[in-house]
Amino acid sequence: MYLIAVFLVLYAPIGYLFLFSFNEGGQMVRFTGWTLEWYRAIADDKRLIAIALTTVLIALLSSAAATAVGTLGAIGLYELRRRTRDVLLVLNNVHLVSSDVVIGASFLLLFTALGLRLGFTSVLLSHIAFSIPIVVLMVLPKLYEMPPTLLDAARDLGAGPLDVLRRVILPYISPGVLAGFFMALTYSLDDFAVTFFVTGSGFSTLSVEIYSRARRGISLEINALSVLLFIVTLLFAAGYAVISRHGAKIRGVFVRR
Repeated sequence: MYLIAVFLVLYAPIGYLFLFSFNEGGQMVRFTGWTLEWYRAIADDKRLIAIALTTVLIALLSSAAATAVGTLGAIGLYELRRRTRDVLLVLNNVHLVSSDVVIGASFLLLFTALGLRLGFTSVLLSHIAFSIPIVVLMVLPKLYEMPPTLLDAARDLGAGPLDVLRRVILPYISPGVLAGFFMALTYSLDDFAVTFFVTGSGFSTLSVEIYSRARRGISLEINALSVLLFIVTLLFAAGYAVISRHGAKIRGVFVRR
């Protein structure tokens, strides 16, 4: 009963949002009938479509870059001594638990000091930065699961450092790498607070655009847009769950390749 109550509190507002995204009455007070008008309005909004494509592009680029850097960082941490590794892990985790407002303001001050114009580049760099610690935390447990004798056997058979990395380490940790990519992708698509600080005039992402439109007044087009963003995020979360559950099969695919 407790879990049911918790899930009701969490998902009832989302269900309310979803229901009224189909309301033909154009308001959030009373449901008068079903319509797809608000979803058609999104499809006809060229500016919104451009913003959506930009958001997806930033999410893909930042996730790919963060996955590459975070994976190499996790491997580097794994090879360090325990004390040094623990210190660096604390620094990595501080970024995750810090307030998004503090992180966003820090990026804003940094980009301003460097003279970097706020827009696509500033948003991309900030998304890469806050996604790297997420990837590290996804990959590192897979490295801990890897038997040390596996690396020793590869070296004894004449494998060089690059061969060990390419043929042993990466195939073994591939589920964690893919999970880190999906998590970084989800965080990038959903992020508002950090993005809000580093977007310049004339540039926007979906989360910032939803906020800007909501401030101008209630529109069921915002409901429809929020529902679509929620569904996309849910699909990526489901992808992460599938990867976590079928990690051994995924590892086998990488090993065969």
